[in-house]
Amino acid sequence: MNPLLEGKVAVITGGSSGIGRAAALAFAREGAHVAIGARRQQQGEETARLVRDAGGQAVFVQTDVRNTDQVQRLMQAAVERWGRLDCAFNNAGIEGDPFVLTADYSETTWDEIIAINLTGVFLSMKYELQQMLKHGSGVIVNMSSIAGLTGGGIGSPYFASKHGVVGLTKAAAIEYAKSGIRVNAVCPAVIDTDMAQRGFSEMWEVVVNMHPVGRVGTPEEVADAVVWLCSKRASFITGVALPVDGGLLAQ
Repeated sequence: MNPLLEGKVAVITGGSSGIGRAAALAFAREGAHVAIGARRQQQGEETARLVRDAGGQAVFVQTDVRNTDQVQRLMQAAVERWGRLDCAFNNAGIEGDPFVLTADYSETTWDEIIAINLTGVFLSMKYELQQMLKHGSGVIVNMSSIAGLTGGGIGSPYFASKHGVVGLTKAAAIEYAKSGIRVNAVCPAVIDTDMAQRGFSEMWEVVVNMHPVGRVGTPEEVADAVVWLCSKRASFITGVALPVDGGLLAQ
């Protein structure tokens, strides 16, 4: 069976750990060359090394998605090395303070969450689209969350940022549908990452039981969904916010 992304060039932000690292490995396993962006240089370089050790091609560019110049450098690194940009997974994000109510929320933390989770996705898309338009095709997948599809819970800035990603995804999907570019989002429930462990470690059993399948998801399961959305097997899918949630939202 042929790899799903043979010869494609992909950019992944937030690629230093968790879902981003799993995605880098999944894209490479399916034949893509991968440019990895992340703030943490040592961990990002480690992701690139893991890809190369598995037989893939990867480059790491230290990238803070709030910084326009750094985002542009990431896209340019992919194009300069491999000649084009075919796929992008805009994964970088932070959780903020998940158990602080809106009236008590720090304005500084609000600004940081919106800057990384939403503005960072916008900036990444802006420069990805510019490259994809040059050859009339491409696929972008943005990281949202089930928090982008529902309002239940606390940590309102995170919910706001993830709802914003869904809106941005749908708007761009319509704008570029006739240009050969598809834009979708993935909306995971709780995934077993360092971020989730930080936020839910004291209530892990409760969180697990929220999911009808009886467990939380893995980074690899989200990565596989992203790879599929970027492949020709999803060629008629655009503007979708895809839950990867073990049935949580079906309740």
